[in-house]
Amino acid sequence: MARTIGIGHQDFETIRKKDNFYIDKTRFIREWWQSDDIATLITRPRRFGKTLTMSMVEQFFSVKYAGRADLFQGLDVWKEESYRHLQGTYPVISLTFANVKEPDFQMTKQRINQILTDLYSKNIFLLEGDLLTAEEKTYFHSVTSDMNEVVATMAIHKMSDFLSRYYGQKVIILLDEYDTPMQEAYVNGYWEELVSFTRSLFNAAFKTNPYLERAILTGITRVSKESVFSDLNNLEVITTTSTKYEDSFGFTESEVYTALEEYGLSSSKELVKSWYDGFIFGRKHDIYNPWSIINYLDKQRVDTYWANTSSNSLISKLLRESNKIIKQDFEKLLLDEPLTVQIDEQIVYNQLSVKDSSVWSLLLASGYLKAENTEFIERTGRTNYVLTLTNREVRIMFENIIHDWFSEYDNHYNDFITALLLGDIKAMNAFMNKVALSTFSFFDTGKHPSGTSEPERFYHGFVLGLIVDLEERYIIRSNRESGFGRYDVVLEPKNPHDDGIILEFKVHDSEDEPTLKDTAINALTQIEKMNYQADLEARGIPADRIRKYGFAFEGKTVLIC
Repeated sequence: MARTIGIGHQDFETIRKKDNFYIDKTRFIREWWQSDDIATLITRPRRFGKTLTMSMVEQFFSVKYAGRADLFQGLDVWKEESYRHLQGTYPVISLTFANVKEPDFQMTKQRINQILTDLYSKNIFLLEGDLLTAEEKTYFHSVTSDMNEVVATMAIHKMSDFLSRYYGQKVIILLDEYDTPMQEAYVNGYWEELVSFTRSLFNAAFKTNPYLERAILTGITRVSKESVFSDLNNLEVITTTSTKYEDSFGFTESEVYTALEEYGLSSSKELVKSWYDGFIFGRKHDIYNPWSIINYLDKQRVDTYWANTSSNSLISKLLRESNKIIKQDFEKLLLDEPLTVQIDEQIVYNQLSVKDSSVWSLLLASGYLKAENTEFIERTGRTNYVLTLTNREVRIMFENIIHDWFSEYDNHYNDFITALLLGDIKAMNAFMNKVALSTFSFFDTGKHPSGTSEPERFYHGFVLGLIVDLEERYIIRSNRESGFGRYDVVLEPKNPHDDGIILEFKVHDSEDEPTLKDTAINALTQIEKMNYQADLEARGIPADRIRKYGFAFEGKTVLIC
């Protein structure tokens, strides 16, 4: 009989006691312990089992779970006798920053203070007897939700000291979702304040801590060493491209296929693979995201389960307000072309709006892109990453994001698409100007919007919209030349009864062209001069069924000829 699928369980003990569906990942315990690394940072996309893994590690090592062989019997880690003796032998400090999502620094600090206060409350027994000195007991009582930063940043360090003395054993520290507050700080504008506080807290807990046996931090991103981990030269960092713990997070293909068989869904293997396969960790390909697989097993239908589990507002904002280069590169990804870039997997949040590579780093770490290949360039010391969209579920998520850029305002964009397909140039002009008027500033919302960059941002976002909304009816090609002066889009119909369409865009330059209409006519002339229709004709589309349009931009005004 198939096991019960409990959606959302992140407590290892609960899953084991109820015999819920679970894929054995306890080999991670042995691999991590044998590595002998003092502090390990593991980054994986959201909903990939990080929290469940931390619960598993805590309940394996913690003295509070001593004698709980029932939780691990029959699992991989229990095969070796030495690990049976290791279970329940260490004091463990287990914390999570998953819910630290506050709008300002003071509230964030207060929330973290509350987490630390809860840690002390759970260990109130330490105040009994003479283990702690009078001064240490005074410090213990000073750990409150309104404590100052000096007290707060030493709280984990001090508790490590107290617990190690009580149990006669150094402590294991587990910090789940360490980077959640940092993402919120970037979005809400208090990054620098939080970095200073976090650096001091982490340094005391993970670096200058003689009472530390081992530590694990998990998160989605590897925040730059310079900003947060500047003093932690003992940190072993495991990113999505690292070879350690390759299959410890996420489900392998064999694990997924075995699960499908358990629930009588073997015939769905190819469907499930097309939707949820595609993640690559280190050298391990064909990793599936667990959240979608568990939901599919439960509901027995495909859907964007993983993509819908959190707000994608940060991703949407970064893409929408990005420069033309990022939008051009993202066109390639949407058209199933690999993108080769040089990036640093460290995320510098305060550079996301100015450094292109940071955007690709964030998308890779978040699981929205996968590295099909990496190549270290010895001469430069840099690494080339060959990136593609991860899978069908991720593609649908991005398509929805891009579609919402326009539909969020009004339906003029849909009216323009309808007019384009009908060849109604008068309606195209009317609706395109309404689209531009309502969405120009939406694509350029920086502190100093630029009259030069604004049309660029809008235009390239508009092209992404065409790719998303017309992909079922047309094969869309774009030359993607830089400079906005020559950037044609070719729509090759999939239906033989549809017309081919060529679009050429130009920005009005009053020094070269007296009127906006002259610019639009020059765009049309360029289509003819460069013989853009040749490719469509070579694919069997007659010349009289190829429509050509020149788009001229001047500020928020558009003229189509």
